[in-house]
Amino acid sequence: MNNKLIIVAITLFIALCLCACVSTSGSFSYIHDPRLNAEAMKDIVENPDAVYGFSPNPQSKRLGTYAKYDWSDPDVVADAKKQRIQYHQSLQTMYDMLNKMTAEGEPEEKIARTISAERNRLRLATYENDPQGLADVKKSNLETYGHEDGPTADEMFAKYGSWSIVLQKAFSANMGMDACCGLYDDYYPEYVKMGYVEE
Repeated sequence: MNNKLIIVAITLFIALCLCACVSTSGSFSYIHDPRLNAEAMKDIVENPDAVYGFSPNPQSKRLGTYAKYDWSDPDVVADAKKQRIQYHQSLQTMYDMLNKMTAEGEPEEKIARTISAERNRLRLATYENDPQGLADVKKSNLETYGHEDGPTADEMFAKYGSWSIVLQKAFSANMGMDACCGLYDDYYPEYVKMGYVEE
């Protein structure tokens, strides 16, 4: 009797494993699992219908306005991914500014203020051909910071108490949005370098 129960239990377990493999075989998966990143998961939710398995959390202050888009639509997600890549590439101008100002011996506070303002400008510029996206990011900024342009250097300093951290935060990107756009693995080394995740 006990042997029969064991055989039935093993058979059920194997059947469940096979079903799980079949159901996930065609879905996208990351090498580095965003679900293990608490900071990223603050702004996103698992969504099995989404192209990359995640969509913005409607309750998120930072990404909630993007939850209204259809993250299961490959065309919508391809557009979001393209904009996201452009944003990441635009950060190179900030690195150029940082290197130039550092070489010129500018004080850390001045560098942090300049880079912080440039980040806000670049973030808004990413949406220059997307009026709805621009409206969404301004709304998110307004709800989070009380103004549309993004956090000021003074606000960041008041929050973190360090100009070096203000500078570090200027180079940060929302890891949750990267996960929604299929870019989490691409930029994972940057998250490690910035100290947002540990290997």
